[in-house]
Amino acid sequence: MTQPTDPDLEELLRFIRDARGFDFTGYKRSSLTRRIRKRMADIGVAEYPDYQDLLEASAAEFGALFNTILINVTGFFRDEESWAHLRDTVLPELLLGLDADEEIRVWSAGCSSGEEAYTLAIVLAEVLGVEQCVRRVKIYSTDVDDEALRRARLGTYPSKAVENLPAGLVEKYFEPQGDAVSFRTDLRRRVIFGRHDITRDAPISRLHLLVCRNTLMYFNVEAQQAIVDRFTFAMNDRACLFLGKAEMLLADGNRFEVVSMRHRMFRRRGGTVPRPLSPSRPVRTIAVPEDGDRQRNVRDLVLDTAPNAIVAVDMAGVLIQVNGQARALLGMGPSDVGRPFRDLEISYRPLELRSLIEQAHDTRRPVRVNAVERRIAADEVQYLDIVVQPLIAIDGELLGAGIAFIDNTLFTQLQQEVKRSREELETTNEELQSTNEELETTNEELQSSIEELETTNEELQSTNEELETTNEELQSGNEELETMNEEMRIRGDELGEARTFLEGVLSSVAAGVVVLDAHLRVRSWNRGAEELWGLRAAEVDNEDFFKLDFGLPTAGLATLIRDCVAGRSRTGPVDVAAVNRRGRAFTCSLTCNPLNSADGGVVLLMEPADQG
Repeated sequence: MTQPTDPDLEELLRFIRDARGFDFTGYKRSSLTRRIRKRMADIGVAEYPDYQDLLEASAAEFGALFNTILINVTGFFRDEESWAHLRDTVLPELLLGLDADEEIRVWSAGCSSGEEAYTLAIVLAEVLGVEQCVRRVKIYSTDVDDEALRRARLGTYPSKAVENLPAGLVEKYFEPQGDAVSFRTDLRRRVIFGRHDITRDAPISRLHLLVCRNTLMYFNVEAQQAIVDRFTFAMNDRACLFLGKAEMLLADGNRFEVVSMRHRMFRRRGGTVPRPLSPSRPVRTIAVPEDGDRQRNVRDLVLDTAPNAIVAVDMAGVLIQVNGQARALLGMGPSDVGRPFRDLEISYRPLELRSLIEQAHDTRRPVRVNAVERRIAADEVQYLDIVVQPLIAIDGELLGAGIAFIDNTLFTQLQQEVKRSREELETTNEELQSTNEELETTNEELQSSIEELETTNEELQSTNEELETTNEELQSGNEELETMNEEMRIRGDELGEARTFLEGVLSSVAAGVVVLDAHLRVRSWNRGAEELWGLRAAEVDNEDFFKLDFGLPTAGLATLIRDCVAGRSRTGPVDVAAVNRRGRAFTCSLTCNPLNSADGGVVLLMEPADQG
């Protein structure tokens, strides 16, 4: 039952066709509505006119819409049993009818991202051998999705795409590239990808094999019939048509015979398009008798009473013979004999015969055109098969052409009646097929959604693995930091013990001990120095020794101390007049010892001279 159309949807489809050249008007409205509504829901648009306004404003939205409508569900050797039947049965039989060097032309219509086209290349290479395949085969692969065609031309796929193929095929026909595989270069050059709309564009011609799988099911009955008409024109006689498992040719028994209904393979019947006779067929010659009038009369009588209408035209283009059936069927008379054939209505109506006569003369072979329609009354049509036969004498001289008009009206009318009856009987089957195609379309959409979810899941899993790896790296770094911290703590303890020990030693020395660094700043000031001079260690720490104000006249000691630092040798002792912390004058004995460290420095030993 035909569903009512939505005027807003039809207007949107016309806009898309006029704006971008994508004609979706032949697509089934149920699946088309579902896909467009899905895109509208994704971006939060409720009505078709609003979505059309968005398309007018945003060119990028066209790409997102086309990616939603054009469901690219494909794979290598999808429906493996059908591909095996093509390889083992159909192709060997097809190749038997071809010459050894004849080019093999194949068309993959609706090729999506190229897996089907490369599967065809593999199958043909397995049957012919790689070398013969590279030399003889051309595979034309077309689609309306430019993005899918871009991926197809690259010929590179994730390794997951070939994981279900036999290892031998993968090794033979694919080259690894990291996490991906690339189809072998020599065969990839035999696959030609291009944009083509099977509903509008002229088909590729002279085909031996046409593969269009799970594409027709998206179109309505009228569009499917137009597409099959184009396919029929494109295919040679006895060429094979390979469809998807949800598609059938129910109303085309007169053009296609079934090869395998299970695998949806059909063969084009021969004779539906005018073709020259085979060169191996002998050309009929006419001998000019040289005996008497009796034989001539018999010959003329046989010609005149022949059951088909026959006329003859000589090499000058003059009508020289009209038999009885021609006079009755075509309304010609004796007065027409001797007239230029081009002046007679029969030369151009119902068919242009002059070009066919020239073709018969040039090729010296008969030319036949079937089912030519001739209207003899307003409501009456006659169907004629017309055969133009070159007349060749025994010595090879071309004498003219004989034209036979065979009345096949009854047969053609019966054939049309049979076709109409068959179409009526198959209407129910078409509706069932349409339902099956709808289910298959829904299944394709579900599979596409599943693949999207699987991709998202793989991305999440990959992110989780990266987080786990980062966590392990952080844990490892934390453990290293803990180890380093423990070592630092141990070294700190050891350093503390050493410092405590050193401070204890310095505290035990009664004399004043002062340690200066290379810049002559105070680094250590022991208890003896505090008792002697009255300055605490905290007050002098890191201070310039020569700027300290205490009872020792440091200015006079600068040369002594700097010589010790520079020469890294002991100087002194020297006696210096000084004042202790109680203000009493005394003589201080000062000794300078170089500090044995990487940065250098000096150790000053100070004590009253009377204790020396």
